[in-house]
Amino acid sequence: MQTALSALTAEMAITTCTTAQRLSIAVRCVTSRISRPPRDGLGRPASATAAWHAKQQQQMPVSRHVCRSLFDDKIEAEPPQSPHPSLVNEDLLPTLVTQRTFTAADYAALWVTLVISITTYYLAASLVDLGMSWWQGVLTVFVGNVITLVPMCLNAHPGTKYGIPFPVLARASFGIKGSNIPSVSRALVACGWFGIQTWIGGNSIHQMLQAVTANSLSTSVIPWLGTTGAQLGCFLAFWCIQVVIIMRGIDCIKDIEKASAPILVALAVALMVWAYTSAGGFGPMLSAPSKFGPGMQLEGKFWSVFWPAVTANVG
Repeated sequence: MQTALSALTAEMAITTCTTAQRLSIAVRCVTSRISRPPRDGLGRPASATAAWHAKQQQQMPVSRHVCRSLFDDKIEAEPPQSPHPSLVNEDLLPTLVTQRTFTAADYAALWVTLVISITTYYLAASLVDLGMSWWQGVLTVFVGNVITLVPMCLNAHPGTKYGIPFPVLARASFGIKGSNIPSVSRALVACGWFGIQTWIGGNSIHQMLQAVTANSLSTSVIPWLGTTGAQLGCFLAFWCIQVVIIMRGIDCIKDIEKASAPILVALAVALMVWAYTSAGGFGPMLSAPSKFGPGMQLEGKFWSVFWPAVTANVG
C-alpha cells in the first residue's frame, strides 16, 4: 500500500513539474523502488544478506529496463512562458508532438535521397580516376559517411526526440549570442551545397536538352561567367524549381522525398545495368588494379590521396 501510494504521488508530481523536475522525480522513484534494501514489518532496514545482494544482481537488467522505460516516456519541450522577444520567434519555438509529421518511413526516404546522389558518384569516380581500385574508392566513401553519420545522429537526436530547434539547442554550449556562430556556419555550408546541387541539376537538364535537340543549343560562352547562355538558363530554371519547393515548407519537401526515394533506387539499378552492359560485364570494372600497389606508378602515395578524399566526402 505504501509503495503504491508513493508511486501515485510521484506520478501526480511528474504531471505538474518541468522537464528537469520530471527527470529528478523519475530517478528518485527508480532508486527508491528498486535499489533500496528490503525492510521488516516495523519499517526498519533488514539485514543485508548475501542472498539479497545476489538477488539484486540478478534483477539489475530489470531495473535498467524500468529506468529506460521511464526515461523513454514522451518528454515534450514546452513553449516558453513570457520570453524576451529577442530570444524567440515562430521558427525557434519547440515542435510539439501533435505538430510532428515525420515518420520512420520519411526518415528512411531522407537517407535514400542523401546517399543516392550525383556528388557521391562524382567522388567515387574521381577516386578511381586518381588511381584507386573500385574497392578502395568504395571504402573511402564508406569511411567518410561513417565519420559523418555518428555526429549527425547525435546532433539530430534532441531535435528529433524533443522537438528542440538546433539554434536553441546550441545555446546550451555556445551561449545565447554565441549560438549564432554554429547556426550561421550551418547556413553557409547549406548555401554552398545548394549551389553545388543546383549546378549539377541544371547541367543535367542541359545535357538532356542537348540529347533531345541533337546538340542544337547555344554553345557560345559568356566570358565573365565561363558558361553558355543555355547552361545559365538551365541553372536558373533548376534554382527556381528548388526555391518553389522550399517556399512551400518542410511538408512539401517530405512528400517529394517519399516520391523520389523509390525512383532513385530504380535509377541506381538502371545505371548499374547500363554500366554492366557498356563495360562488357563486371570483370573489366572490378579487375582494374590500384595504381598505388607495389611496382605501380603511384606506389606509396595512397594515403596522400585517401585523407583528402575522406575530408572531401565529410565536407
